[in-house]
Amino acid sequence: MTGEVLVAPARLYRSPVVAAVAGMASRCSSACPFLLLLLGSSGFFQSYAVEVDVKDASNATCLYAKWMMKFLIKYETNSSDYRNTTLNLSSTVTHNGSVCGNDTQAALLAVQFGEGHSWSINFTKTNETYQGGFITFIYNTNDTAVFPDAKRKGPVTIVVKDTMRPVQLNSVFVCHNTDSLEAENVTQIFWNVTVQAFVQNGTIGKKESRCRADTPTSAPTVLPTIANVTTASTTTWSPAPTTAPKPVENPDTGNYSLKSGNKTCLLATVGLQLNVSQDKPVLININPKTTVADGTCGNTTAVLRLNDGNSTLIGFTFVVKNASASVQKFYLKEVNVTLLNSLNGSVISNADNNNFSKWDAFLGSSYMCRKEQTLEINENLQIHTFNLWIQPFLVKADKFSTAQECSLDDDSILIPIVVGAALAGLIAIIVVAYIIGRRKSYAGYQTL
Repeated sequence: MTGEVLVAPARLYRSPVVAAVAGMASRCSSACPFLLLLLGSSGFFQSYAVEVDVKDASNATCLYAKWMMKFLIKYETNSSDYRNTTLNLSSTVTHNGSVCGNDTQAALLAVQFGEGHSWSINFTKTNETYQGGFITFIYNTNDTAVFPDAKRKGPVTIVVKDTMRPVQLNSVFVCHNTDSLEAENVTQIFWNVTVQAFVQNGTIGKKESRCRADTPTSAPTVLPTIANVTTASTTTWSPAPTTAPKPVENPDTGNYSLKSGNKTCLLATVGLQLNVSQDKPVLININPKTTVADGTCGNTTAVLRLNDGNSTLIGFTFVVKNASASVQKFYLKEVNVTLLNSLNGSVISNADNNNFSKWDAFLGSSYMCRKEQTLEINENLQIHTFNLWIQPFLVKADKFSTAQECSLDDDSILIPIVVGAALAGLIAIIVVAYIIGRRKSYAGYQTL
């Protein structure tokens, strides 16, 4: 068996992609798998699509995949601060180590790219289904073009469990919308994914198994430039328009939770709205019907990540602090927001603020704020929250514990205080008037 590796750059537009084959590379022996790599650039963002067709010794397809991906990485510099960088697939991709797999051995899809970077995923099967196992991503901080001034030098390995649901054998898993996995300061972003492991009889299946974000009931979130984003009105000195601008509606409230094993470890109820400053401010409501939650729970740190299935990734990091020798509180420490181009997965904006000290409450209780709050990520991006109720630690019986309410919600206390102060003032005035009146009467009596 002989094989060819074809590399074809193709520019992606809003119309369907047309890939032009540009060259051929080395051949391999009859014992090695055959992989076809198609690479395409997307506009100003160098993001490449990879198509892999792994063939067995009889030249039959055994593993097929076509996908796009990129990586958002936070790394430490020599000055001990942290920077965010984006690692894209390069135009030179190799495929060493890919394995077809069988009933006793996992299939493996592996690619290598750039200056010492690699990515792989293994697939396991049962009698009826297959699914992704673990993803191993290795990035090399010696690549100074991507990691300038990196403090740690050399390869860094990230291993994370894939969230792909079991797929029926002889079916193709498809996910056009963006999905992401986050671990150890690395966010892996995938889109336009088509994969089938353990291909039977060398023929790619015609039946598709779609991801949740691709289901017909999912209304995709689009870019700020698309019609469903409401533009915030600005004040000018021109005459008022004949029709009033459409008011910006508050976002729907979503209910999110995380589990550790079979137990719920984090609960969150919140409506989210992004305020993005570009040429002019735009407001983006996060749709809870298409948003998926994942993250991690711990004793002192918890992370809630929300993915709207198309173009927005939001991460909230909560930590525990010692309020006193015997009292502990939790609070929101960090928020990260990534805005993606829903058409090609390119990163529009990646903003992070790790200096928050908000939403604090005693450990074992929850925090509630029904009214609007604003989290300023940077000068160009804010998050507005509505109907917030959060408990990132010590959830019991899948229910929120007693809530500590924010001062904005404390109307029940504020109103009695105001009324009481007014009454106290009125009583003081009456008492003073009475004393003055008594003194005048007493003075008049002595004069007589």
